[in-house]
Amino acid sequence: MGTPETDPAVFDQIVRFAGDIGMVPIPIHKEKAGYVLNTLLVPLLNAAMGLAGGGYAEVEDIDWTWRIATGAPMGPFQILDMIGLTTPYNILTHGPSGDPKIAAWLKENYIDKGKLGVATGEGFYKYA
Repeated sequence: MGTPETDPAVFDQIVRFAGDIGMVPIPIHKEKAGYVLNTLLVPLLNAAMGLAGGGYAEVEDIDWTWRIATGAPMGPFQILDMIGLTTPYNILTHGPSGDPKIAAWLKENYIDKGKLGVATGEGFYKYA
């Protein structure tokens, strides 16, 4: 991530270096909380939890819709299970755009029951 004070030549050198050592550089030209991935991902995951937690649609149907519509290999709840449910819960309770109702739904139905995602063998889905 560069800043207005970052010399463009230095920025380009760092991007090249990251590629040279096998990393995948994603240049960001000015400071952005969440960088690129989380700026895109957090609203998607929050929207999915809002749909399920608000009683609009079932978890499986939301994931199925996302996979069919986008061709993505995983739906938002599968991604949440992979991340682990405590991280999105903390974002919902402490982040600037958090939703206390959805945080309460996540905590009551999953976290309090030990369903934290892939790491515990169960979250929105069960894992072997």
